[in-house]
Amino acid sequence: MTGETTMPLHGWPLNPVHREPPAEPVITGISVIDALTTLVRGQKLPIFSLPGMPHLTLATQIAAQATSSGRPFRVVFAAMGLTHADIYYVRDRLEERSAAGELVLLLNAADDPVIERLLTPKIALTIAEHLAYTEGHDVLVVMSDMTSYAEALREVSAARREIHARRGYPGYLYSDLASLYERCGRVRGHEGSVTIVPVLTMPGGDITHPVPDLTGYITEGQLVLSAEVEARGVYPPVDVLSSLSRLMRSGAGAGRTRDDHLDVAAQVLSAMARARQAAELAELVGADSLSETDRRYVAYRSHLEQDLLRQGTSEFRSLEDTLGRAWAALGTLPRRELTMVSTDLLDRYLPPPRSGP
Repeated sequence: MTGETTMPLHGWPLNPVHREPPAEPVITGISVIDALTTLVRGQKLPIFSLPGMPHLTLATQIAAQATSSGRPFRVVFAAMGLTHADIYYVRDRLEERSAAGELVLLLNAADDPVIERLLTPKIALTIAEHLAYTEGHDVLVVMSDMTSYAEALREVSAARREIHARRGYPGYLYSDLASLYERCGRVRGHEGSVTIVPVLTMPGGDITHPVPDLTGYITEGQLVLSAEVEARGVYPPVDVLSSLSRLMRSGAGAGRTRDDHLDVAAQVLSAMARARQAAELAELVGADSLSETDRRYVAYRSHLEQDLLRQGTSEFRSLEDTLGRAWAALGTLPRRELTMVSTDLLDRYLPPPRSGP
């Protein structure tokens, strides 16, 4: 198909006065995201990963399943520097969305010219802006892998003999990434929105590397994948205590998702932090030396990971199912430990205790 509209690749700078704050959730069908790090319409929420982790699997699952309640929804997937095997996987995984006419797929292989890699995200965002602000769709843009994009930018900068900054990257890396990430959002007077999920791998697992470091400054949260969580057989291997969505309160709660959503998410994370401490203590002194409450927290972490956080790569869960699983995990703890949820919500949603006080 040949396009009929001509638009500038770099887009138009948006006047901040004309921006509407991000609101309303984008439901991905992935429990760990929908429950604990809710993606909001108009947000930019990156995935920080390590080489060899299933970040591409997670990105394509988000692209295949995401939807915005009651509104026309489109996905633009920009692949940068992927192997041909990964490209075939993305095409096969998103075939159903493509057949429904809801997908724009831009593919740049690792052996393609570097200049094409630099143009790929700009083309993707230009298409997304047209779909959102002209045609009125909610658009999700998934960009993988932004580290490959940054390395292409470094290669071109070196060829131009520009003065480099940290680790050989050009000094304008921050402004270049911002020129991409800031093209998302909601605009006053337009029905559509652009939501961005960039994927980037952290070389050597270093979160202070320039690409994740600068991305963290620009975006509104992050999903951090953990090799330790993956080793326990959990997919997606999201480290929930290192991940956050800074705009979650704008897209979750009463009138948006469910009235208990924010409180139960806060309680799940608080209990997870206590469970991690209990598990570390068990490694030092032995599980038999733990108090009854600490043993319940260790059991809680196992239940949470296996029933809520662990999910199939093609499994879609409704928000009701996800929150029900969160409450079921909290039900393994003594009620007196659930201090971040009101008595009314506990009476309505907390299942009967399985054992113990």
